[in-house]
Formats: sequence, C-alpha cells, structure tokens
Amino acid sequence: MVVAPMKIDFTKMQALGNDFVVIDAVRQRVNLTPELVRKIADRHFGVGCDQLLLVEAPTSSDVDFRYRIFNADGGEVEQCGNGARCFVHFVRRVGLTDKSEIIVETHGGIIRPHIGADGNVVVDMGTPRFAPADLPFVADSVQDRYDLDLGTETITISVVSMGNPHAVQIVDDVEAAPVPEQGPLIESHTRFPQRVNAVYMSIRDPQHIDVRVYERGAGETLACGSGACAAVAVGHKLGLLAAEVTARMHGGELQITWAGDAEPLFMSGPAHTVFDGTIDPEEL
Repeated sequence: MVVAPMKIDFTKMQALGNDFVVIDAVRQRVNLTPELVRKIADRHFGVGCDQLLLVEAPTSSDVDFRYRIFNADGGEVEQCGNGARCFVHFVRRVGLTDKSEIIVETHGGIIRPHIGADGNVVVDMGTPRFAPADLPFVADSVQDRYDLDLGTETITISVVSMGNPHAVQIVDDVEAAPVPEQGPLIESHTRFPQRVNAVYMSIRDPQHIDVRVYERGAGETLACGSGACAAVAVGHKLGLLAAEVTARMHGGELQITWAGDAEPLFMSGPAHTVFDGTIDPEEL
C-alpha cells in the first residue's frame, strides 16, 4: 500500500467560482481516502473546495495523464467540465507538460482539452448520451422528457450523460427555482441509482441560457461545466437552442457548441490559480 507523505503540496484553483484543490500525484506519493478528501474540502477546518482533483500518471501510452475527481463528500465521480479546464492550466503551469492539447483519461472516458487562442481552455466533452442506461436512470423507454415524482409534486425532466449523469429541468426563471429544497430530492431519487446532478435551465433566447446546478456530493455550486453542457444538449435536442450557446451561471459564462446527433460537444471558458499550499494530513 502506498503510504501518504507527511505533507502534501496542492494548488487551489477556480473556474467561474467552482473551486478545486488540485494535487499532483505524479511527482509525489498520495494516498487519498474519502475521509481525507472530506477534511481537505471542509471550508472551516480544511482548505475548502467543491471538488478535489488528482493528477496521476497515465495507465496507457495512448493518453498523457489520468485525472480523478472527488466531490466534497469524498465520493469519486466520472467527469467535471470546470475541473478539466483547471487541470489543463495546472499541468502546464507546474511543468508536467508543454502541450497545448492534452489527452486525458477520466473515470467517465477520454477527454481532449486544449488551450484556445484567447487563453481559455476548450474541452471536447464527448457526445451527449440520452439513453437512461447511460446515466443510469430507471425508465421503461427512451424519451425526451420524463415525469419524476418527488412526493409532494411531480416535475418534468430530461436526462443526459456528459460522462456524468444530469437531470435537466426547464424553468421560467432559475433565480426563482427551488434549488436548495428540490435539488437534494432529485440528486438522491431512487430512479438514479448512482445519484444525479440536478440542472435548472431558463432560456432567454436560442443562444443564451441561465443555469443553476445542484451537484452530487457538493450541493449548489457557483458554476458547473458539465451541467451547463447537459442543459445545452437537452435544449438543442428539444429544438429550443442553437448550435452555439452562452450559458450564464452565478460564477460567470461558458461558451458551448454542439452540432447535434453523434457530434462531440465543446465547452470553452476560463480557469485561474488562486494559491499554492502544503497540508499535513495528520493535522486535519
């Protein structure tokens, strides 16, 4: 078993206010447990973050890195769009690579983010998948929309996997949506055996949407890249959105492009380093 060092170097980063602790596990030995992730993510007694990102050496010669994502509750998840942009800036900044396009292995599949001419990171998020089994979601057949019974009310959702599962709800005004109350009920609904991100979208026009997301294991975040991509994928599939969309969240805006069908969906946006630090796991 790999023994954790006395201290772990890390970098705090953020992408539209969605914040991360990023740890280089290529050049230092790290043994993460769910308990340690929860302690690091704690905003009062730890560093504080929505997710922890672990950069590892690749498991095959076909990719440049392995990238693992842990939510604040300690659970490992498949994909994180905002995290992918931070990942690219991190590995270039600390000298792990000088490539402009990086092939990365994640639990949700291979992604190929690259640095755009404007300095933003463009992430190929793969092709949205709408089959219930891909999330997974318990349903008798593939539909554009499903009724979901929350006990006191029944809502209408669309489901899509962006490498991780999303339940997208179209609302008149995301600011008036009951995200704190309803989000946990959707996240842990029995029809989502591996839980789900609850996405709320209001459409201002075919090229502009507002989005809020209650994330699995993290609660509502200031921005969720994969959630914004899921919203655009659903809106485009329903014929409500154009191929190029600006998604506005509390933390800022993302540019999302999807031609539809079997084409990959692309997301572009900023990522920033906040500070570098060192933690002693035994002191947390």
